[in-house]
Amino acid sequence: MALITYLTRIEFDEGAIARLPSILEGLGVRHPLVVTDRGLVASGLVDRVAGLLPERPTIFAETPANPTEAAVDEALALYRLEACDGIVGLGGGSSIDLAKAVRLLTGHEGPLAQYTAVAGGAARIHGRICPLVAVPTTSGTGSEVGLADVIITAEGRKLGSVSPHMLPSVALCDPELTYGLPAGLTAATGMDAISHCLETYMAPAVNPPADAIALDGLKRGFPAIRLAVADGADRQARWEMMMCALEGAMAFQKGLGAVHALTHPLGAVRELNLHHGTLNAVLMPAVLRFNRETIGAKWQVLADILGGEPDAVIAGLVRDIGMPSGLRAMGVTDEMMERVAGEALKDHCHGTNPRIPTREDYLELLRQSA
Repeated sequence: MALITYLTRIEFDEGAIARLPSILEGLGVRHPLVVTDRGLVASGLVDRVAGLLPERPTIFAETPANPTEAAVDEALALYRLEACDGIVGLGGGSSIDLAKAVRLLTGHEGPLAQYTAVAGGAARIHGRICPLVAVPTTSGTGSEVGLADVIITAEGRKLGSVSPHMLPSVALCDPELTYGLPAGLTAATGMDAISHCLETYMAPAVNPPADAIALDGLKRGFPAIRLAVADGADRQARWEMMMCALEGAMAFQKGLGAVHALTHPLGAVRELNLHHGTLNAVLMPAVLRFNRETIGAKWQVLADILGGEPDAVIAGLVRDIGMPSGLRAMGVTDEMMERVAGEALKDHCHGTNPRIPTREDYLELLRQSA
């Protein structure tokens, strides 16, 4: 068992889900709202987790693939109707981010836009909110240890609210919950985790602990992702991928970059509803090339870990694990690229890329990834 107190309390172990009842008891939570999705309900996992608790919790299972403010409001209404006193976010990054946003509104008035980073919302966020236990069932976003949520607001923008108060009370990380995750979802979420490690390391802020954590995550995730995609029951690969996801998010408090500045507005394109990790995978090679001239010796550090030129190696990995060949294969049109290039300039990750892109730079990155 690894007990880590870094940003929040993290319990990481195979079988750790059995600790959920005692964790909730320690937080004073008697009747939690479990925020999850229909897929996990259908898989039986939600019933399995609910069965661990003394009384059946209230379940909200309508988390969209890209969580929306409308879904947040719906879950909050259920939380209040059922007199819940805490939240369990059970699922991938979408469910955990939705849970974070619901938790935020247990102590703040809506709408969500006023709490987003681009609106200077951190100063408006306080800690008088309910407890939250985050239980990831994928190895991707690392939202269980992240300072932010990312939600499509009522205005249709995919934006993050960032504050230390957004951290879950406890992150309960059990690699067993990812056994049997389909290969496509393993690949997409895994590339999200790897992109966090790469972008954090390249970000210009001086933060050696974050750099070290990001590189350790990359060293774990890069060899493990192929194994996890090939064999969903590979225990060691699943453990390494969950640790990679955790470390990527622990590190990205330092800042992300152009990949995420583009994937956030791309993920908000309602006609497509694209997976965040898949977008990260497709965009990463072009952004690596764009950053090369600015990151100096860091390029060689990445090359040594990856065993070759980083952009070419990542492009090969994306191909090998079955990711789409490019943005056009995902339905992204020229008109969408034009719109997204402008929106990327407004994203909270734009300013922490090592080389600040212009609108034309973003458009060229999209074209190279098409």
